[in-house]
Amino acid sequence: METAVVADVFAGLLLAGAAAVFSCLFVPKLRPLLTRFGLAIAAVVAVGATSGSLYFSEIANFNPCEMCWIQRIFMYPLALMLPIAAVRRDRHLIPYAIVVASVGLGFSIYHSQLQLRPDQSTSCDLLNPCSAKWVEALGFATIPVMAGIAFVLILAALAANWRAPR
Repeated sequence: METAVVADVFAGLLLAGAAAVFSCLFVPKLRPLLTRFGLAIAAVVAVGATSGSLYFSEIANFNPCEMCWIQRIFMYPLALMLPIAAVRRDRHLIPYAIVVASVGLGFSIYHSQLQLRPDQSTSCDLLNPCSAKWVEALGFATIPVMAGIAFVLILAALAANWRAPR
């Protein structure tokens, strides 16, 4: 399958997930779904984001820049921890996962703005700059934008599950 199509599929799934999660947050009748399945939703998003990043580097042969590596440092542990917590229904991990996802989101935002304003000085590699856009899924979603959406979804799902009564 062509890389642009795969990127569009990943971006479309993220947007559908965002619509579902935020509908559950803002529609009172749907909120119990998010509080009940928030940990599982966060786990699926983290595993999907990790799969997407591995697809882009290992199958599409995109060389990850320094900022991509840093975002991976924060996403990959979530892809291991959250499924285990979801299966065990262990909510004790949520505060730690929120911190990890928040820091990852910060790097995604920084990386996205580097791509929007590539004339900034940066410490990135000249041969593989952080300002390079390997894909622009659905006409707007670069890899750091997709990572940022994934981090936001994880944070929203975890926050809803964490605040829920036990």
